Amino acid sequence: MGQSRKNNPSADSISVFKKESFSSHFKRYWQLYAMLTLPVIYFIIFKYVPMLGNVLAFRRYRPGLGPFGTEWVGFRYFEKFMGDRAFWQAFRNTLTISLLNLLINFPIPIIFAIMLNEVRHLRFKKLVQTVSYMPRFVSTVVVIAMMSEILSPSSGLLNMFLKNTFGMTPIYFMNEPQYFRLLYVLTDTWQFTGWTAIIYLAAITSISNDLFEAAKIDGASRFQQIRYVTIPSIMPTIMVMFILNVGRLLSLGFEKVLLMYTPSNSSVSDIIDTLVYRVGLANQNYSYATAIGLFSGIIGIILVTSSNYISRKTTGDSIY
Repeated sequence: MGQSRKNNPSADSISVFKKESFSSHFKRYWQLYAMLTLPVIYFIIFKYVPMLGNVLAFRRYRPGLGPFGTEWVGFRYFEKFMGDRAFWQAFRNTLTISLLNLLINFPIPIIFAIMLNEVRHLRFKKLVQTVSYMPRFVSTVVVIAMMSEILSPSSGLLNMFLKNTFGMTPIYFMNEPQYFRLLYVLTDTWQFTGWTAIIYLAAITSISNDLFEAAKIDGASRFQQIRYVTIPSIMPTIMVMFILNVGRLLSLGFEKVLLMYTPSNSSVSDIIDTLVYRVGLANQNYSYATAIGLFSGIIGIILVTSSNYISRKTTGDSIY
């Protein structure tokens, strides 16, 4: 018995060992933990504390009578926006633009990263990569201002080209509903393709060269190496990015939509975020706007959970 206790450490000794190991680990990397302090405080103050405000979706808010409303109204505001045609139009517009954006702008960075990885001229590769991700640092306001100038019906480059080449009448692209979704998606393509491709390039560079060497020995062409080595190897990264993008389906760029918004294109440009802005800040109906925002957040959680479950079942890769 004594020999058994000697060879097998007791629970108390294991606990002491764990405490000592964590203590030594913390002493060794305390600088990293210190660097985490500000991000953690930021998330607590600006991400988690505001969640308490969701109680306004179930209470009636009156200015000057407390931040959490004056009386309990239950699901009154939810029933109100469920019967509001403006909400369902904004919901439909949000979903349409998001799905179109996902369909076009999700695969493009993957294709771009794979193509860029195949470039063998190192200086040219670095040049293309730098030029491609620089638009990410351009302000959305500047992007929309540039697009407005290019598409201007009076002095825009595109309208001048169409007029001089084909004799077409100038078109006010920013004001026409049929062009709004296309312009939104194309500006996202220009602004975020290079930046998003960095993630996939990092995943590609982590692939072992032995896999490519084995594929070459088996006689695989470069296209076959991409198909059977590169894409399967970065599939976990692709699925994680896909799940995150699905979770943001109802969260479009509010600033961009607001800057592109005009009364003429409102039938396709009015989304959930602009509706919340108009109802909550412009009309000061904070409880109603909170209910709409809470509904959008719940749908986002459902989408992330569903896509994560489907990804885990079909490919074996998931976030959690």
